[in-house]
Amino acid sequence: MSAVAVSYTVDGPAGAPVVVLSNSLGATRGMWDPQVPPLAERYRVITYDTRGHGDSPAPDGPYTLDDLTDDLLALLDEVGARRAHVVGLSLGGMTAMRLAARDPGRVDRLAVLCTSAKTDAQGFLDRAAAARSGGTAALAPTVVSRWLTPSFAAGRPELVARLEGMIAAADDDGYAACCEVVAAMDLREDLGRITAPTLVISGAEDPALPPEHQKAIADGIPGAELLTVSPGAHLANLERPLEVTGALLAHLDLAGPGRTGTAAGPGRTGATEGSA
Repeated sequence: MSAVAVSYTVDGPAGAPVVVLSNSLGATRGMWDPQVPPLAERYRVITYDTRGHGDSPAPDGPYTLDDLTDDLLALLDEVGARRAHVVGLSLGGMTAMRLAARDPGRVDRLAVLCTSAKTDAQGFLDRAAAARSGGTAALAPTVVSRWLTPSFAAGRPELVARLEGMIAAADDDGYAACCEVVAAMDLREDLGRITAPTLVISGAEDPALPPEHQKAIADGIPGAELLTVSPGAHLANLERPLEVTGALLAHLDLAGPGRTGTAAGPGRTGATEGSA
């Protein structure tokens, strides 16, 4: 399948090194709201909605991980980024790792959060079937219960409602097709081919993709650094924003100025979402 033109937003100074942030399964680019302002102080930050999510198209499936990777590569071309730092969480991390292994010349530094090189396929196949039969809204409470630790979620009902709304708004078939991407994905042989300096971040209390998944990634990518944050569930960037954002900045800043391509102009911008 050819790449689709995803919906995206550009923040930060023109001509700065480019950082692209790739969202998790079920979330939109709004999941990165805590990270965008600090990153955009010195980077050109590109956030986007994976196909089937948010404002991006949901073409007929099936999809493959290479399809999602092609979408990301086309986005880098669209914004004029010859090379970019790539950050992804969960499904976004899988896409980022595939890009780094397949097209190493396009990735400067890599950061992946709460993701996996190989998952339990059946669980995601069951979720795909449930999305097609009952819609994503019915899945939203269960999925979000894995995104945040219970104590964190209990004090933030507005955030929980917003995250559930992201899932409910996803295209049922597009979401299901992305679940099937995760089920079929196996990046274990790709890990050794990743040459980009890599930071792997784990949420200690993540029930969706527990820390052993991230340890396997860090063990498989030469020279990768592993950071575990606690308390933190699947969307550790929302629960531990200062720690995660600080780690991302420290990792990306090691590249120095002028290492990545630049974004040519503002590009297409989606609606700005409220802060998480």
